[in-house]
Amino acid sequence: MKILILSLAFAWSLAAATVDGIQINSASTGKGPKTVVLVHGWTCDETAWSEQVPVLSKKYRVLTLDLPGHGKSGAPADGKLSMDLFARAVEAVRAEAKADRVVLIGHSMGTAVVVQYARLYPQHVAALVFVDGLVTLGGGRRPAPNPSQMSGPDGRKNREAMIRGMFSPSTTPAHQTKILDMMLAAPDSTAVGAMTATFDPAIWKGDVLTMPILGIYADKSPSGNQAYMKDHFPKMEYHEIAGTGHFVMLDNPQEFNTLLLAFLKRQKF
Repeated sequence: MKILILSLAFAWSLAAATVDGIQINSASTGKGPKTVVLVHGWTCDETAWSEQVPVLSKKYRVLTLDLPGHGKSGAPADGKLSMDLFARAVEAVRAEAKADRVVLIGHSMGTAVVVQYARLYPQHVAALVFVDGLVTLGGGRRPAPNPSQMSGPDGRKNREAMIRGMFSPSTTPAHQTKILDMMLAAPDSTAVGAMTATFDPAIWKGDVLTMPILGIYADKSPSGNQAYMKDHFPKMEYHEIAGTGHFVMLDNPQEFNTLLLAFLKRQKF
């Protein structure tokens, strides 16, 4: 009960945030003068950041949200999801919170979301953080998944197999259950639509981003294309956390949070 009361004292819904008439579930935690925005990945929701929000909110205002089609947010009437829609949902939450310049932290698909946000709203971006996210479709060490396999009779089985492939020996049984329950709760339409949006060639522009960027990646991550990063993100610092899998922020929250806090402390926003 005491924990619940404390949580209610420092977190509240930003229920007025909408994009294209879609209600966006979001929350604000902490009262710091500087704001960070946490953006989850494919078929996840804002609870993916459970190990970060309590720590970050001691010094910063932390905005979390469920992207359209995910978690408790609404979905577009036509069912179509896109990086543009996701980025505009993030902007709706930022605007509702009346934040000016923010640091955006994106896990997995969320990396593509925050990059798209930086293209559309550069005036509001102080820095970016990539959490085991793809930065280019070329040169990866694994093939792109097939969205059509995420629905139909074998859709759930295929999704579960894909999710289990994201675990490492550091992913505790409790976190495995949390991740599976969270990701498999998303409807097939979100699994297919969000994956199609992520691998849409139109969003992979190969552009150069000059703001400060922190990359925190899994151990020997197949997404950690450092050659591409060096050429396209000149102010990026890159770290891999030993022994972690795709959910690096849950597998080793202590090291993850230490790296993130040190980076945030150096930023001006």
